Amino acid sequence: MSNRLAVSIIGAGPVGLALAKAIADAGHSVMAIATTDPERIEKANSLLPGIRTGDVTSVVEGADLIVFAAPAAAIPVLIKGLVATNSLIPGQLLVSTAPEVGYEVFSEAFAVGVVPMSMHPAMRFTGFNSIDRARLHESYFAVDAPKQVLPIVQTLAIELGGEPIHVPGAARANYAEAISVASTFTNLIVGQSIKLLEEANVDKPRNLLAGILRSSVEEALRNSVTEIDPADLLDGDIE
Repeated sequence: MSNRLAVSIIGAGPVGLALAKAIADAGHSVMAIATTDPERIEKANSLLPGIRTGDVTSVVEGADLIVFAAPAAAIPVLIKGLVATNSLIPGQLLVSTAPEVGYEVFSEAFAVGVVPMSMHPAMRFTGFNSIDRARLHESYFAVDAPKQVLPIVQTLAIELGGEPIHVPGAARANYAEAISVASTFTNLIVGQSIKLLEEANVDKPRNLLAGILRSSVEEALRNSVTEIDPADLLDGDIE
């Protein structure tokens, strides 16, 4: 994406702040973040000094690219409000970062002539910007857009350091479930393992588990086991 874009971010949580910094580092002008929470305003200004903050309607004005770093269920409500107040203009790029939805989430604004896209970094955001920025450079980005503008969101993902992979709207439910399962079960398994080692007074349980977890994940990905009997997990081995 050769042109420098004026960008607004809807949402100042870990995803919104990490993407704001990544977009700024890619050479675009992040001009505003939608938040009225004092703590998040402080974080936004610490990350991008002088950035404008405010409500959703106020921050989209003048933006070439609007990134909706908000839950999927909230986006249609936000779009309906922006359409009702004539806050969107033809040609504006709208990007959703929610894993569950493709560009269709912006359907309420199609008649306005916006350019709808979706881009979800397949990673877990921590809220620590240095960590999240590094992980963006190691991640795949699930992207979606109408065919003629798909290269735009693919280029944006590359500019942010990721590798784009097309996940259309019809596949989004499975994609989101896969992301959720991988994240949730990893947390549960790691947490239980740490607890067992701590109860046994084993020194440095997190360091000890790091190697087995990395090698187990690599082996699971290599072998592509897609169906597992829960009894096999209890046995501690899968053939």
